[in-house]
Amino acid sequence: MTDLAKLPVTVITGFLGSGKTTLIRELMQNPGGKRLAVVVNEFGDVGVDGDILKSCAIPDCPAENIMELANGCICCTVADDFIPTIEALMALEPRPDHILIETSGLALPKPLLKAFDWPDIRSKITVDGVIALADAEAVAAGRFAPNVAAVDAQREADESIDHETPLSEVFEDQISCADIILLTKPDLAGPEGLAKAKEIIAAEAPRPLPVVEVAEGIVDPRIILGLEAAAEDDMDARPSHHDGPHDHDHEDFESIVVDIPEQADPADLVRAVEVLANEHNILRVKGYAAVAGKPMRLLVQAVGARVRYQYDRAWQPDEARQGRLVVIAEHDDIRVATIQSVLGARAVEAAE
Repeated sequence: MTDLAKLPVTVITGFLGSGKTTLIRELMQNPGGKRLAVVVNEFGDVGVDGDILKSCAIPDCPAENIMELANGCICCTVADDFIPTIEALMALEPRPDHILIETSGLALPKPLLKAFDWPDIRSKITVDGVIALADAEAVAAGRFAPNVAAVDAQREADESIDHETPLSEVFEDQISCADIILLTKPDLAGPEGLAKAKEIIAAEAPRPLPVVEVAEGIVDPRIILGLEAAAEDDMDARPSHHDGPHDHDHEDFESIVVDIPEQADPADLVRAVEVLANEHNILRVKGYAAVAGKPMRLLVQAVGARVRYQYDRAWQPDEARQGRLVVIAEHDDIRVATIQSVLGARAVEAAE
């Protein structure tokens, strides 16, 4: 089988809340004539992203072409989850023209590329390209490398200081592995923020990379599909903090699932999430809530203190009106009692 006959796969990576699901949803609805399949690698056991995408299924990307992997990082569960999933998608009739893989926001993309060298699939699929999404406002604010000048000064004074944080390493590895960068939420960053974000990305990238501004996931599929990068054969050009033996893990991060009661008003839940972000260093909250008197389920997506919500679908007749949220943070910031108190106490008080 020649490279031209291989099924192309696009890996879509990016930090928490950078807009990966929004991008894939847009590609599903405007696939450029391709029949797509999607693999979603969730962090936590509430399938928020997969459920969102399945609700958008269309003939060129039906629900059966959308598969979720929620048992951990794809590259850590290659034999048990990843290979069987890819094989199942390749066996579909009609066969997909292109597979999109949405990684967890905490994933390191390079170990995933190594999975494409497995004997069972390496002759059948190829990595068409790695697309890294970067939240323009967050990058411009220096959240992945806070106060760079001060860090550099400290490093010059004492070379033994380890100034890297887990978040900076994730960001840098995603940029270094990419074939193209999509700079998302440009309206929130403004012209100065966009310029600053592009500056930071250029400094982190190991080679010149195209950077495209994208709002609400809207991008011409011709820009990001059909790159023919064969990334699995181009590993040396994609340096990583974790090069060498496969030893990466996600112990720096932790997620818990919190059940929340019915809400009287979405604004109360928004305020609770803001408290978690501003006072308790919670990075990401995503999930569902039931709102009193509303037949629709409330979808909640938060990156830090930035909270977005919308009613996504009606509650099913046989479905419990039970809210569930995945809460993600660095390991030391997951304090279960505090998180439950902020979400539960506020929700109970609002319900009264």
